[in-house]
Amino acid sequence: MPVGTQGTVKSLSPVDLQQAGVQMVLANTYHLWVRPGHERIGKLGGLHRFMDWHGPILTDSGGYQVFSLKDMNKVTEEGVKFRSPVDGQWRMLSPEKAIEIQETLGVDVAMAFDECVEWPATEARALDGMNRTTRWLKRCIAARQHSDRTALFGIVQGGVYENLRTQHAEQLGELDLDGYAIGGLSVGEPREDLVRFTEFTAPLLPANKVRYLMGVGYPWDILDAVMAGVDLFDCVIPTRTARFGGAFTSVGKVTIKHARYRDDGGPLDPNCTCYACGRFSRAYLRHLFTSNEILAPRLLTLHNVTFYQRLLSRVRDAIQAGPAALDALRTEVRSWQRTADDQET
Repeated sequence: MPVGTQGTVKSLSPVDLQQAGVQMVLANTYHLWVRPGHERIGKLGGLHRFMDWHGPILTDSGGYQVFSLKDMNKVTEEGVKFRSPVDGQWRMLSPEKAIEIQETLGVDVAMAFDECVEWPATEARALDGMNRTTRWLKRCIAARQHSDRTALFGIVQGGVYENLRTQHAEQLGELDLDGYAIGGLSVGEPREDLVRFTEFTAPLLPANKVRYLMGVGYPWDILDAVMAGVDLFDCVIPTRTARFGGAFTSVGKVTIKHARYRDDGGPLDPNCTCYACGRFSRAYLRHLFTSNEILAPRLLTLHNVTFYQRLLSRVRDAIQAGPAALDALRTEVRSWQRTADDQET
């Protein structure tokens, strides 16, 4: 799912997203609550109509945004009181409020309000956040008014502690939710912990429900998670990387601002047929970036989103073809990772 925090994937229109193969987008409860307000969006026909996106929409509950504002908030059992950096107002986000906002927006999938624990955290701290997440989840369930149109996903916490992850997955599995997310990762921990705890947690979740890894990630992280049994992903990496001049390609990561591309008449990715790759040279794209033209991040964003969607399409085909095809694709994607690491070095 491309991230459309404010009800838009930065620089792309809904038509762009459709042409890139996007099926589902993510928006954000917290940001849309603060501006322009969920009640206003509801009165205007809901988020689908408001942003003219007619595919599925998932909204984060705001738990991660509260986590990112940890120096400006106070967590209590009632919820989280925080000062909005947008308008300076104090607000209280509770499980009940998170459900109200998401149902008013009319989204297809609502995330339960959780406490995302920082990394590193002691086992006692991770246990406290995990237990509060469970209590808040039960309040989210009780607060639902439109379960017929808005699915609810619970979020498994537990930090980097296998016993806590096991316990929490069992607790949430008993609640028979519409889907389950692996939370509390991609918050600064080493990549080996991200992979390890994804591989550990995913099989603990119900096999007949959607498994969602929140905030991930790079193509190679996604392939590792798919192998562990994860179905759904979101991350700002493809869009944010594009805005800084980075492109994921079949020949490795390209940083288009580098001088090596100033006379390069070839396409951004020779194996991509998106509008950016089909019409423009690397030299032209570099010129746009060095000239600070708005078209530059738009074209690279279009390419990166297309690249991710085509990768996931290939993943689905490989799953159907069998383990050998999936292993071959994983090997290919890991070669991209090595290329990207070499370029960063």
